[in-house]
This record gives sequence, C-alpha cells and structure tokens, in this order.
Amino acid sequence: MASATCELIWLKQILKELQFGEVTKMTLIYDNQVALHINSNPVFHEKTKHIEIDCHFIREKIILGDIKTEFVNSNNQLADIFTKPLQGPKIDYICNKLGAYDQLEGEC
Repeated sequence: MASATCELIWLKQILKELQFGEVTKMTLIYDNQVALHINSNPVFHEKTKHIEIDCHFIREKIILGDIKTEFVNSNNQLADIFTKPLQGPKIDYICNKLGAYDQLEGEC
C-alpha cells in the first residue's frame, strides 16, 4: 500500500505540474481488510511493528486528504489481470470490466 500511495502522490504532482486539472482525493482500492484497518487505526499491535513506518506514511496521506482507501473483494480485483495467470470466466469478467476486447474476435 505504501508503494501504491507513493505512486499516487507522484501522479498527482505530475498532473498538477502539467496543469491537467485539479486532482483532489485519489482512491486506493485494496483487497486486504486487515491492512486497511491497520492503516486507519492509530493503535499498533505487537505484530505490526515492522510495518510501522509505512503505516504512518499512509495514515498521514489519508489525514491530509491526499488519498482515501476502499475495500474491494478479491474476486473483483481488476489488477489481478496484471499480476496473476488467469483463465476462463475470470479473465472474461476482468476484460469486460476494463473494456478490453479483441476487435477481431469480440473477446478479450
């Protein structure tokens, strides 16, 4: 999440420098409810000490209003097409959601 947050902040700065319009709050969609809870909860637990710096960074960006976080069910995670080998109905579902079609065959 910290890496994605860095990328969002960088993208926001580029859009601002290019005067592409006002980008206010960006949404970071994540499929891990525990990670979302840890980043929104200021109380740390013993098992999360190794990720404390990342949590502070993300929480700061949420408080500043740079990003907001949302949960998405793993079955609906569109990024899976870029990170996992998919087949059959799952790849068709994601391609349909992304609007990606093979113009010759009418499929993804």
